[in-house]
Amino acid sequence: MSVGILLITHNRLGADLMETARSMLRATPLTVANLAVSPASDPDEILKRARELCDRLDAGSGILVLTDMFGSTPSNIACRLCDDNHQVRILAGLNLPMLIRIFNYPTLSLDALKDKALSGGHDGVLNCQEVSTHGAD
Repeated sequence: MSVGILLITHNRLGADLMETARSMLRATPLTVANLAVSPASDPDEILKRARELCDRLDAGSGILVLTDMFGSTPSNIACRLCDDNHQVRILAGLNLPMLIRIFNYPTLSLDALKDKALSGGHDGVLNCQEVSTHGAD
């Protein structure tokens, strides 16, 4: 059994990040679903679809829900999944390093994978000029 991954993002952000991750890794070792939220989306309908996706993704090890920005409609919908029957962890601030880190550790438990995702997100935000300067020393 492995953790399922659900991306809930504004518009195509999640789909585009997944497409990029797949092209980089040539495979995604975890089951992933993407849910796009547009300004025209009905939040109740999106929540219903998110719950259906959680039912499909949960193979017994839980679901890691990734959303792009805390406090936005996608993260508000994601937070409402905590009340459901699934074991769910939710992180905001989705970025490509976070996804790549997740796919590099597909056998971890839900909580360990959540920690890896969080560290991947943090470690992936750098001042490139500062890193270049230190790299030249």
